[in-house]
Amino acid sequence: MSEHESAMRRAAADVGGAARPVSHGRSGHESIRVTVARSDSDASRAFDVRRHEPMMVLDLLLAIQREHDPSIGFRFSCRVAMCGTCTLRLDGTTVLACQTPVPVDRDEVRLEPMAGLPVVRDLIVDTTAFWEQWARVTPYLVPVEGLDEPPRTRPDSPERRLIDPSLDCITCGACYSSCGIAADGRDFLGPAALTRAMVLIADGRDAAAEQRLEAVSAAEGVDRCHYIYGCTAACPKGLDPAGAIRRLRRWRRKGPPPSPAVPAADALPPTGETPEELA
Repeated sequence: MSEHESAMRRAAADVGGAARPVSHGRSGHESIRVTVARSDSDASRAFDVRRHEPMMVLDLLLAIQREHDPSIGFRFSCRVAMCGTCTLRLDGTTVLACQTPVPVDRDEVRLEPMAGLPVVRDLIVDTTAFWEQWARVTPYLVPVEGLDEPPRTRPDSPERRLIDPSLDCITCGACYSSCGIAADGRDFLGPAALTRAMVLIADGRDAAAEQRLEAVSAAEGVDRCHYIYGCTAACPKGLDPAGAIRRLRRWRRKGPPPSPAVPAADALPPTGETPEELA
């Protein structure tokens, strides 16, 4: 293949086929050295990748796959921080590859798979343990039976204000990877599952609050958390799993917040209570 053909293929691989400006970064270098953890001991681990702007960690991996080693293994899908599949560690910190910019002041970065889960290949991990813990808290709403009208939660209600800050979990596992207690084979539900349990226990439309509270109060539940706060620091959506675990601990002692499901026809106006009072 001629040099001209190679250049054309690289340009076509970029989004929209448009060439991107080459960046030297603050380090003044046109390329960055990327060291990737590989499951094959004979596979290449270090790659020099040409910088461009904007450039995310996922762009590094796609450039390596396209220009250096097509056998490198990693996951991605949506590229807009919604699917949660591209989680990995950048220089030891768990991030979403698609939304994390390549550090402009670095000449070299290290990419590794998520911590606490078995490696399938390169940056791909087996997330079975994560999903098993997630399933143990019954992560879906169990409707209240026997109501003539479907229940409704007002958007401006204290209950809703309590739930909303923890609702946007994309199950990426960043909190799980950053937790020093959660790992495959360990007896801890993990911050993602516990946050989901808190959301559903607080939801007055749900009928399984007592069942979930029993699950999170067991030996592998909230007491296994040591409040390292790695989960909160790593969450790409800005959620606070450590705060959710603290709230579950309070509810274990005092019981869940009183928020019975109210049929739509009889929905009450806001009470003026704060989320803290409900918690």
